[in-house]
Formats: sequence, C-alpha cells, structure tokens
Amino acid sequence: MFKTILVHVDGGAHQESRVRAASWLANAHGAALVGSAATGLSVANYAVLNGSMAMPVSNREFDDLRQTARDQLDMFVTQARKRGIATLETRLVEDSEREALVLQSRYADLVVLSQDDRADKALARGLPQYLTLHGVRPVLVVPAGYAGQPIAAEVLVGWDGSLPAQRAITAAMPLLRAAGRVRLALINPEAQPGMHGDEPGADMALHLARHGVRVEVEVERTRAQEAEALMDMARDCRAGLLVTGAFGHSRYREWLLGGVTREMLSHAPAPLLIAH
Repeated sequence: MFKTILVHVDGGAHQESRVRAASWLANAHGAALVGSAATGLSVANYAVLNGSMAMPVSNREFDDLRQTARDQLDMFVTQARKRGIATLETRLVEDSEREALVLQSRYADLVVLSQDDRADKALARGLPQYLTLHGVRPVLVVPAGYAGQPIAAEVLVGWDGSLPAQRAITAAMPLLRAAGRVRLALINPEAQPGMHGDEPGADMALHLARHGVRVEVEVERTRAQEAEALMDMARDCRAGLLVTGAFGHSRYREWLLGGVTREMLSHAPAPLLIAH
C-alpha cells in the first residue's frame, strides 16, 4: 500500500493534473499527500553568492523566494482539499527543485511529477529523468491532459525480464492487485531469449497471479520502436496506467537515460509508473 505520496509543487499550469492523479491514489489507498515546494536557492548558495564577486541576492529577494514557495503550497492545499484528501502535509525546502524532491522522496512511497512541457514555464526541465535516476522511490509521471480517469482500472505493464522492470512491477504491486485487468506486454521477446524462459511472460504472469493480480500476457511482434509499440498498446486498450522499468546506456546510465525511457517519460498517453 502507498501510505505517503509526494507531489511536486511549483504553482504551474500542470500542477492541477498531477494533484488530481496523486489525490486519486491517496483516496484509493488512504495515503497522506505531501506537497514539496522549493525556493530554488539553498541557504549555503545564498551565503556564497553574497560573499562572492557575483551579483548578491538580498535578504528581501530571498524572502520573496520563500513567500512564492509558500503561496504555491497554499494552492496545492486548496487543490487537494477539493478532492477530499484526509491527510495533507507541506514541505518548503530551501534548495533546487531537483534536490528538494530527492530529499523528500526518502520519506515517501511514491513521487508524482508532470511530463516535461516547454509550454509550462514553471516546470523545471528534466525532473522526471532526474528523479528516476537519482531518487530512491518509484516515480509517477502524469500527462498534462490527465482528467481524473481511474488509474488502476486497466494497466499495461512493459515486461522484458530486466531488473528495472522487476523493480517497477514490485513498486506498482498495490495498484496491480486492485486493477480490473493487467496486461503484461512483451515486445519482440525473441530478441532477448535469455531473459524470458521457454514461454515468454509465463513465469512473471504466474508470479503476479499468486499475488492476486488478474493478468493476461500479450506478445507484440513489431518493427516499431519499443516505446512506440508500448504506447500504441496503451492507447488501444485505453490503459489508465503504464508500468515500466527505466533504462540507461550501459556505460553512462548514471547520467543519461536510454531513448526508450526518454520517449516514455515525455509522451506516455497515461500516467506512467517507472522505477530504476
């Protein structure tokens, strides 16, 4: 069960959709909803700026940053209360948004962010990628157009036998158990024969079934890119949630996510639960 859900708060245009998704989950699981807002500048950096030859930041400007974050948290509380959240908490962190969320994710079961969107000037670029790689919890990435559809009615799980995919399935287990139907999707499993056994998907389907998950295996053989194939399958079955592992390039994965993961984080048609 998810008992603490952390939400990125920035006061931007997409905050409403991610609070909507986080509230759906919180109400379904009886979870506390925690909003995290950041000043964008740590006290240490503030001191360095004021003690260097750089343009100093005045006390007034730093106080303004704090007040802006407080106002954003007030907006979050209003949005969440409209959705009947019983337990609400707020965190104001004097640091960058990235580091604030990494810090606060230690005390949560799930982190809720929005997809990158250059049209929303409030959104810090690359947050989903950064939190997926550097955070300690699974991340739910919410499209801007999410309008409150049930997240766990129909779930599509991308399964390739990898450790990241296993971690994502484990993280999503509370949602998978509650789902009306779970589709375990394998894209061209013959390309990696050592990852799946004699019958691709059968062992993971049995594992999920033993946990009470209503699961079906769907194998897709296609020339399309894996991300494109998974997203097409999600649209076809009108999935309310996608679940997948995050991949990086083998030599540089601590710094750079692979193309499949980047595509899913930016364009998934439904909320995406991802783990690394």
